[in-house]
Amino acid sequence: MKFNKVLIFLYFIFNIIIIVTSCDDTITNQNIDEIVIPSKNVSYSQHIQPLFNVKCATSGCHDDNTRAGDLSLTSYANTTASSLIVSPGLPDNSILVWAIEGNGAKLMPPIEAPVTPLNDNQIQGIRTWIAEGAKNN
Repeated sequence: MKFNKVLIFLYFIFNIIIIVTSCDDTITNQNIDEIVIPSKNVSYSQHIQPLFNVKCATSGCHDDNTRAGDLSLTSYANTTASSLIVSPGLPDNSILVWAIEGNGAKLMPPIEAPVTPLNDNQIQGIRTWIAEGAKNN
């Protein structure tokens, strides 16, 4: 009887370990570039914030502590706090777009950053999100 309880306990622990280790949904610099942002109906929570988390809102850049250029991209509220940075409906008037396209004072992310530059799909995805009104969706 005691042996059965031990087996049940071990089986339970084994299943917990399997569940916990298989639930790793961390997005990294390597796999963020594999995510394709659609050409319409861009979701801030599904497409833009994960991109910012990996490419922009990292330690020493646009995180809440460093706030490089006085900008944090760690949340929707921070990202859209200034209509100069993100002008809903007007990507060509948004400083964020100027920076990621290299039309501003500095290209973002900078060449020396520990992340790969934004690819064309990511840049277009941010432009589309802003053109669609920069919604918190």
